[in-house]
Amino acid sequence: MTALSPLPDLDLASLVRTIADFPKAGIQFRDITTLIGDADGFAETVRRLCARAARHSPDMIVAVEARGFLFGAAMAVQMGLGLALVRKAGKLPGDTVGITYDLEYGHDRLELHMGSVPSGARVVLVDDLLATGGTVTAAADLLRSIGADVGAALFVIDLPDLGGGARLSAASIPYEALIAFDGE
Repeated sequence: MTALSPLPDLDLASLVRTIADFPKAGIQFRDITTLIGDADGFAETVRRLCARAARHSPDMIVAVEARGFLFGAAMAVQMGLGLALVRKAGKLPGDTVGITYDLEYGHDRLELHMGSVPSGARVVLVDDLLATGGTVTAAADLLRSIGADVGAALFVIDLPDLGGGARLSAASIPYEALIAFDGE
């Protein structure tokens, strides 16, 4: 079997481990390391993400730090596209463009290398998990500020109870996730 042969009956959710009370009491942490550790599961996840990305005709993939890098890199290779990385402040060695955004208790900053995404490029954003949507909304705002067209945001997992989908919809960011889990 080739690495990305379709396995449409594979239940990806069953490959995601849930760890109770991590990082604090009451949280059900959705651990993707078991998914990416399964060769068929990882390949099928990438195949499904690529199929969804292709519907948006991207010029490139933009992956969000850090676990989004795993899926974004594999997608870019499979689709024959370039990859740009959105990172936390101070992590990129060259000239950057960035955006500061609000968190529940403070602020954070995202950056990407200047010139890594050409103005007018149609991009698909990729991250592993959609929770509140703050990081991906900020990444989309950053990309739009440099003239990129954000076709969609794709996720492996959505936690719909945390409202990220509504936040992305309010920001006019189409999104899809392969798996949804109730709760936090």
